[in-house]
Parts: sequence; C-alpha cells; structure tokens
Amino acid sequence: MIDALAATPAITRRADYSPPDWLVPDLDLDFDLAPERTRVHAALSVTRNGVHDRPLRLDGDGVVALAVRVDGVDTPWRMDGPALVVDLPGDAHVVETEVEIAPERNTQLMGLYASGGILCTQCEAEGFRRITFFPDRPDVLTRYRVRMAADKARYPVLLANGDPVASGEGENGRHWAEWHDPFPKPCYLFALVAGDLAANRATFTTASGREVQLGIWVREKDLPKTDHALHALKLSMAWDERVYGREYDLDVFNIVAVDDFNFGAMENKGLNIFNSRYILADPDTATDYD
Repeated sequence: MIDALAATPAITRRADYSPPDWLVPDLDLDFDLAPERTRVHAALSVTRNGVHDRPLRLDGDGVVALAVRVDGVDTPWRMDGPALVVDLPGDAHVVETEVEIAPERNTQLMGLYASGGILCTQCEAEGFRRITFFPDRPDVLTRYRVRMAADKARYPVLLANGDPVASGEGENGRHWAEWHDPFPKPCYLFALVAGDLAANRATFTTASGREVQLGIWVREKDLPKTDHALHALKLSMAWDERVYGREYDLDVFNIVAVDDFNFGAMENKGLNIFNSRYILADPDTATDYD
C-alpha cells in the first residue's frame, strides 16, 4: 500500500501528443443498474481518423469484457494490459461491448459508484474507463444516448446528461429512462445519477426566449436548503449570456447533491454533481464560509 502511494505518477508530455487513431462520433449506452452488479452495453460508432492500419484500442480499468461484436457479429479481440484491442478492416464500424461492474465495491469513487443509496458517476480525469471500454481521452468528442433501467422503489429517479426523451415501466418492479445529449463532448463529462431524490424546480428563460427546466436534486429532508443554490444557478446562467453571449443549449439543467462526492463539484454538462456541503445552505444558520 505504501509503495502504491509513493509510486511516481506517469508523465504525459505535450510534445508526445498524437491525434486519436479512431473517433467515436456516437455512443449508445444501456445500463442495467444495481449496486452489487451493473451490466453496461455500449455501442460505439467508430471511424478511422486518417490513413493508417492501426487497430482500435479501448481503455479499460477494472472492467472485464463479456462480449465484443463488430457490426453485430462476434469478433476476435485481445487485451493489451488494461486496454481492449480490436482489428477493424474498414473505416467505419459499430463496435459493441458488454461488461459488468460492481458500484458498491468501487471504493475509488471514480467511474460509477454507490454513495448512501445513490448511484452516481465521477469521470474526470480518467474515470469513464472504469464504466466501459472507450478511448478515454479529451480529444474524442461524442454524442451520447443513454438508457438506464433500475428497481423503481430503490431508484425512482434516473438522470443523465442531455434531455430526457423517453421513460416507462418494466417488469418485476423496474422502470427505465432514456436521455440524449445531441452535442459532442469528451467522456470525462459523462454523468449518471440514480436514487431516491426530490427536486426543487424552477425555469429559466434564455435570451432567445427558450424555457429551460431547472432542478436541484437532493434527499427529501434537504429540500429546504436548496433555494440559495437554485437562485445562484439562475444568476450564473444569466451572467453567461450577458458577459459571454453563451446561451444554454439544452432543455434541462439538473444539479445533484451527493454526500460522498470525492470532489467539490463536477460540472458535467446538463447534470452537475456537487458534494452536499457546497449546495445545501440553511438560510437561518448558514455563514459565509458555508
């Protein structure tokens, strides 16, 4: 343990940069959520970046491939350390993988983990590779479509980046929700939250007249401590428009407070995740330090 803590971090030099061999314009993720075992199906639409014959390398960390398919057909693959490697003959393919992870045993609090009955993610800087195999680097920009299924009594709220596009009831007390983010982003900005949460809701009208649905999601008992955060969110969105001319481009903006979040906050687009101490404020007792 001491040796691991004292190990010298790997050095990444800007002079050694090279563009990614493969791009991933679109990614479909399907989560079958449970704290003890979550199955993740990923469908990557990949395109060769430039003229080369190098294979597709997908980063992984603590994930095991259960299946790998290319264009719907089981295909040979190999592991190179923690990376999954697939030889692809053409310039564009759909690569599917299936993995299983255990959020309740994820003590690193990176990737998908359990926190006080909530499932949530932290992907910056390299946490996404702990969820599924992917080229986990910030210059691979991808549009995400996410489907989540979970026990409805345990996880009645299912949130992800983007806008909600569909939801419904499943079998055996389960339900599902689908979210779509049409704007390309790096995987370190991916976010997912599932839990028994309540929302302080409001709306914000953008400069062009669009109405954005806002939500501060917390445990029911903490709702009285969210008014300040909701007011600050409105002010910050107006400030972005006034100072930078940047209008929010999604229809929904959610913030979730998590007790065990391992950073102060993570500004995932459309689904910010904060440590509770930086969101909750009792108007009668809060100080400037709070």
